[in-house]
Amino acid sequence: MIDLNRVLREKRPEYGKRQHKVILFHDNALSHTAKRVRETIEAFSWEILAHAAYSPDLAPSDYHLFASLGHSLAEQHFNSYENVRKWLDNWFASKEELFFWRGIHTLPERWEKCINSNGDYFE
Repeated sequence: MIDLNRVLREKRPEYGKRQHKVILFHDNALSHTAKRVRETIEAFSWEILAHAAYSPDLAPSDYHLFASLGHSLAEQHFNSYENVRKWLDNWFASKEELFFWRGIHTLPERWEKCINSNGDYFE
């Protein structure tokens, strides 16, 4: 998180202003609620946008990023850690900014689906 904060400050200095604050989206899993993590987030003045733990319907990494990654990995076979790393580096580099934007910006629609399904999984 410290590296992320540093890079955000370098690449997006507007996040230092209140109207462009960093909003961290994460659940209440134990690793996210540990005292040290909470203190670090507070020190960075990040806002937490929480959601229920282990809710794949609401986590962009699950419903968008990992789903796409999983489809791409379906026919892949690796014989070394280095080959896996190289493939992943290339896969991430091949994604345009719009790919990541779309994952985040579909979140409100997914929240609405969750509300309409009374919190049940919908995909």
